[in-house]
Amino acid sequence: MPSIAGAGGGRLFSVNGAAAYWGSSRRRLLLLQRPLFSSLAGGGTGDDVTPHLPVVIVGAGPVGLVLSFLLTKFGIKCAVLEKNVEFTRHPRAHFINNRTMEIFRKLDGLAGDIERSQPPVDLWRKFVYCTSLSGSILGSVDHMKQEGSPISVAHFSQHKLVDLLLKKLDGIGFQTCLPGDIGSSTQDLVLENKILMGHECSSVQLTDKGILIGASFNEAGRMQERKIHCGLLLGADGARSTVRELAGIHMKGQRDLQKLVSVHFRSKDLGKYLSRERPGMLFFIFNPGAIGVLVAHDLEHGEFVLQIPFYPPQQMFEDFSTKICEEIIVKLVGWEPSDVQVLDIKPWVMHAEVAEKYIGCDNRIILVGDAAHRFPPAGGFGMNTGVQDAHNLAWKLCLLQNGVASPSILQTYESERRPVAIFNTELSVENFKAAMSIPAALGLDPTVANSVHQVINSSLGSVIPRNLQKSVLEGLFSIGRAQVSDYILNEKNPLGSLRLARLRSILDEGKSLQLQFPAEDLGFHYELGALVAEDCAETTYEAEKQKHSKRSREYIPSAKAGSRLPHMLMRALSTSNEGVFSTLDLVNGDKPEFALIIAPLKVSYELARAMLKIADELKLPTKICVIWPQGSVDAKVKGSRSELAPWTNYVDVEEVPRAPVNSWWEMCQITSKSVILVRPDEHIAWRTESDRVTDADSEVRRVFSEVLCLTSRIQ
Repeated sequence: MPSIAGAGGGRLFSVNGAAAYWGSSRRRLLLLQRPLFSSLAGGGTGDDVTPHLPVVIVGAGPVGLVLSFLLTKFGIKCAVLEKNVEFTRHPRAHFINNRTMEIFRKLDGLAGDIERSQPPVDLWRKFVYCTSLSGSILGSVDHMKQEGSPISVAHFSQHKLVDLLLKKLDGIGFQTCLPGDIGSSTQDLVLENKILMGHECSSVQLTDKGILIGASFNEAGRMQERKIHCGLLLGADGARSTVRELAGIHMKGQRDLQKLVSVHFRSKDLGKYLSRERPGMLFFIFNPGAIGVLVAHDLEHGEFVLQIPFYPPQQMFEDFSTKICEEIIVKLVGWEPSDVQVLDIKPWVMHAEVAEKYIGCDNRIILVGDAAHRFPPAGGFGMNTGVQDAHNLAWKLCLLQNGVASPSILQTYESERRPVAIFNTELSVENFKAAMSIPAALGLDPTVANSVHQVINSSLGSVIPRNLQKSVLEGLFSIGRAQVSDYILNEKNPLGSLRLARLRSILDEGKSLQLQFPAEDLGFHYELGALVAEDCAETTYEAEKQKHSKRSREYIPSAKAGSRLPHMLMRALSTSNEGVFSTLDLVNGDKPEFALIIAPLKVSYELARAMLKIADELKLPTKICVIWPQGSVDAKVKGSRSELAPWTNYVDVEEVPRAPVNSWWEMCQITSKSVILVRPDEHIAWRTESDRVTDADSEVRRVFSEVLCLTSRIQ
């Protein structure tokens, strides 16, 4: 049984236990005082408890792989444990939103690789509602829109994304290894830059200098355990996270919203037909024979996943054999493709939960991605939120390792990301309910189906056999599905006509399932964390909820502290390069570097010089970005050189505004007297008006003290 233990007299707990209780208050104090990154360079042999690896990541899904890539790029040694011996080919997540694609732009061109490899946009831009894939189209929605980002969203299956990430990791020296490739070595340094397949995190023990992980693996038919010592354990091991259990962290929210069977199949015949006749990403199919949602992962190659709701114990996962699934596919298609090949059938349960905390075991264990939050798939927030978790955490770990930031900066990961997860959970549930409004409008109210199921469970469950209960349930469901028969659902039938009009109204008013959420994907911001909170915080999460309850989806650029840096095209000055780039590219993606954005004003230059001086003292990479109005001449631009001397880490850029805005400052609704400090994750750490600062050095020291979570101001 997986377990967690405390060193030196600490008490052993199973995964079902609560948070660890330590033997004495003195012991507790020692645990809190010990450094998080001890002996990062490694070293020591045998029973030496000095951690050889700063970080071990559990889980080699997209979030764990992105995290390992960022940490390695930032100079943090790590290893990845993955319990499966091979990567799944079952498509799961497939929608990549604007913000995640922006992050992928800086992962050695990953975003470009995705854009070149994904299906053509015209094959997936729509959601289609129909009676069968060859029957009547009840309605469709085109979800493509481009707002406030240098890159568009993408439709790219998770297993293909994992393949690309593995190639990127291979390019920076990572290896994927099976247990036999490593042998019985106990040297942690041997595991650096490796993805250890077939290794399951089965126990965790806190030591004076880190965490001792027990990793179980099967070699030659015999279970063995490898001990790995590290400074931090990052749990990116998915919705059923073992790391979360070991840390005694509980989930809060709504469980068991729906149970579904996921059928992965291929049919090039069906792919060709849909590409030609009715291309789309999602197909919501309602007919008297079956109901399901088809995800067209790749129409060109005929790769699909069919989602079918089921209701245990009357309907069990075991009932969905390959033959049964093929029969359901034919009912939903409306004709029988000759080449249907069912590849995999999996059950899954829809939850809407967020971990009660993201950090546990004396700041040694951190949850990331689905280990920290489980959303309904409506809106595609799961993987996207997880990737953004990793992006938020990586630069903080780097500054902590380099001794620039306080260990308290880890708490800002939770204070920033957990509210976003809670908000996205509520938005996903809202979007799921919007999806359910379509069958309800057609006379297939899911709440009625749930009520029928509950009545059968409560009244017949202990009286009649399961097979008879199943017959009753499916008989009632069959009567319900008759509501979408051609006899009822047509314009000549008064009831059918009314229902079709209601469906069209839902689609036209944007009240159905949505794909893109620009206001949330790009416009979310952090209230508290590694930033200088603004005194007049006009917007809180409660205000955000009220705003979004009115279904406002417009993204409004903001330079408020905690917001993502707004995008506008820029052009570098004083260089031969005529190309344009995004303001997001002012932030370096290869190292954790801060950027101070200013206009070419004397008071702003003064603040910039103070920023560079203090950053140099802290050994904190920082550069100045001077935004000039469009049409600025070289003679003026050269003024930055004299104003910022002797510092050379600055760049002069020229605005390339597009109507209706005339300048970047106007777009951000601020004046050119503003100065904006941007963090390595492209979120704004601090903003002020340069003419309000009376003592530049003192103000910069205060800002860095707050952003880096230092216990006392920098002297």
